[in-house]
Amino acid sequence: MKELLSVADASARLLKDFSPVGSETLSITEAVGRVITHDVISIIDLPAFNNSSMDGFAVRSADIRAASIENPIELSIIADIPAGKVIESTIKPGEAARIMTGAALPPGADTVVPVEDTDQFDELTRMILPYRGRAKIFRSLQPGDYVRKKGEDINRGDTVLPSGSKLRPQDIGYMAMLGISEVSVYLKPRVAIFSTGDELLQAGESLRPGKVYDSNAYTLSALVEREGGSPIYLGIAADEEQSIRDMFDMAVSQRADLILSTAGVSVGAFDYVRKIVEEYGTLFFWRVNMRPGKPILFGYMHDIPFFGLPGNPVSAFVGFEVFVRPALQKMIGIKEIQRPFVHANLMEEVKSDGRESYLRAIVSPQEDRWVARLTGHQGSGNLLSLVQANALLIIPSGVKSLPIGSEVKAWLLEDVC
Repeated sequence: MKELLSVADASARLLKDFSPVGSETLSITEAVGRVITHDVISIIDLPAFNNSSMDGFAVRSADIRAASIENPIELSIIADIPAGKVIESTIKPGEAARIMTGAALPPGADTVVPVEDTDQFDELTRMILPYRGRAKIFRSLQPGDYVRKKGEDINRGDTVLPSGSKLRPQDIGYMAMLGISEVSVYLKPRVAIFSTGDELLQAGESLRPGKVYDSNAYTLSALVEREGGSPIYLGIAADEEQSIRDMFDMAVSQRADLILSTAGVSVGAFDYVRKIVEEYGTLFFWRVNMRPGKPILFGYMHDIPFFGLPGNPVSAFVGFEVFVRPALQKMIGIKEIQRPFVHANLMEEVKSDGRESYLRAIVSPQEDRWVARLTGHQGSGNLLSLVQANALLIIPSGVKSLPIGSEVKAWLLEDVC
């Protein structure tokens, strides 16, 4: 019997074939979650001008060098500067300007005295007192205190985000702060999805004897959406060669960049997907040394990359996470393909069959370590155990049992506090 392909070898083989599918320019309001095609460069200094970090008084530090509660320094207030207003008057010796947070520092001033350190603040109400012509300063400060200096955050020409970055909400906000309104991002790959099987019904149909509801197409569509692709649901193919070929033709008509199917890739009498790919496309591998999900297929149909995932719901999910997810990451322009993981200690004995195994589990912090326990039986049709899981434990190939306390790698399926 031909030796099964390892997960590592299968991954290395298929990832060579994937790259971004194109680019487009979007408003930053539409770009969250997208991957940028180029470095984002600052076109201004931030801050763009010296400004106050506090509500207070812009002063010359030399004028208040001897100020204290016991020896206040009284200054003449020559201006009131709200945020957004710029004054031309220069602060001269013995003068100050009342200034609000974010307002531009006036010429001559090099320091801001917080209003709480003056006689212009009501301690009982914690409010600034009405504008007066003079103010007493109760505190000595150094030049630059409570001043946000021009360019201290970033300078014009600096790189803000390197190409290949996936845009987060804070990135969008920062680009807006820089005055950038549009950004070039990689296109979302169009992923055609279909299920195969005479026994399948779509959710919402009346359940009939011998039939089951298809969950795979819904799961895969959600996974594709989450990973930055655009899912295209083609429907359910009958266990007939022509029906399956029609699905591939439909994927071409929908301009798919990638095709995913579930079931029909094993050795059953009505499993036609592999046969069709071998006859009309290109088959690169079939069957991988993993559990669940051994009968997984990768090849091309109509020059479009194609993954044939197993029909059991957990096998399809694991196949996606192991192989399709990194392929999609390359298609959306991510350069460093990574996924969050922790090392966790088992709270129970774990058994496997020697294949590289991906077991559904809950991982949680306990003191200074992570611990893991399985979520029920690990049958490939038990989708509930996946619903209850927040991680996949990876049991290496060749390992058939691990005792309590063993350390294993755990892929995180969601944020774990």
